Amino acid sequence: MAQEIERKFLVSGDGWRALETSSALLRQGYLSSNAKATVRVRSKNDDRAVITLKGAAQGITRSEFEYDIPIEDAREMLAMAEPHVLEKRRHIVPFGGLTWEIDVFEGRHTGLVLAEVELESEDQVVELPDWIGEEVTHDDRYYNASLSRSDTLPE
Repeated sequence: MAQEIERKFLVSGDGWRALETSSALLRQGYLSSNAKATVRVRSKNDDRAVITLKGAAQGITRSEFEYDIPIEDAREMLAMAEPHVLEKRRHIVPFGGLTWEIDVFEGRHTGLVLAEVELESEDQVVELPDWIGEEVTHDDRYYNASLSRSDTLPE
C-alpha cells in the first residue's frame, strides 16, 4: 500500500531561502473531501499534472495514491473544483538529510508559509531548522483541503 508519512510546520523565518534548490507554481483543487478520503488534482507549472487520492490519517501516516494525468484534463478538473482551488509556490529545501517542501501560499491565503517533510517512519528523528515554527501536523485547519474551503488564514 502506498503511504505518506508527513509532518507539517509553520515557517518562522526566511533562512530556508538560501538553501532552496528549486521551486514550482502549484494549483490544486479538491474534487471531494470527507473524513475517509480526499481526491485532489494538481498542476505544476501548468505543464504537468497529477490526481491524488488520500485516505484518513492514522497518526502522521495515511494512504496516498498519485497518478499522472494529461494537463488538459487537469485544467478541466481544476475548473470543476472551483472555488476549492489553492495556489502556492513550492520551494524544495534540503536540510538535515531530508527534503523539506516550503509552500508559500498566494491568492486568498497570501502570508501563509508552511513546511512539510516526508519521513520513512513515524518515529524518525527530524532535525528542525531554525526557520521552523510551531508544528501543525495534527491541526486540520492547516490541511490543504481545509484551506481550500476557507477564505481566511487560520488563527
